[in-house]
Amino acid sequence: MPTTLTLRCAAPEDTRALGSAIASLLRAGDVVALSGELGAGKTCFVQGTAAGLDVTDPITSPTFVLVKLYEGRLPLVHCDVYRLETLRDVQDLGDEVLAPDAVTCIEWGDAITPLLPEDRLEVELVHGEDGVRIVELRGHGSRWTDVDGSLSEVCEPWR
Repeated sequence: MPTTLTLRCAAPEDTRALGSAIASLLRAGDVVALSGELGAGKTCFVQGTAAGLDVTDPITSPTFVLVKLYEGRLPLVHCDVYRLETLRDVQDLGDEVLAPDAVTCIEWGDAITPLLPEDRLEVELVHGEDGVRIVELRGHGSRWTDVDGSLSEVCEPWR
């Protein structure tokens, strides 16, 4: 059963701050699978994660290039599987997508759940009222048995 923490991010800066806080928990080989409707803040979250990993390059959505690699404290693989039609298409992206020496953030990761490792962090972003984002963090596997409660210092708990 996954460990879950649900937070309320009042602004894009809060979503980035949450991503940055999570980056402090990440280590090589970790996978973060992001889901949520268009404009919910997936790329914004990855921007914060990248900043927390000391990536200095600008982070943009990889929708059309599918995979981007960034250098930082840990390498960051940022991919977007929105336009891919089959799981085989994802497998064809190559070994760097789930590389053991990098952190991988996958936008629309819920579309490829069968390919994801057992140990992963799922981040679901949902539009709330007045620009607020509700962010549900679900830790899967032994690596994420306790999603860090200190994250509620970045964004307030929701309900």
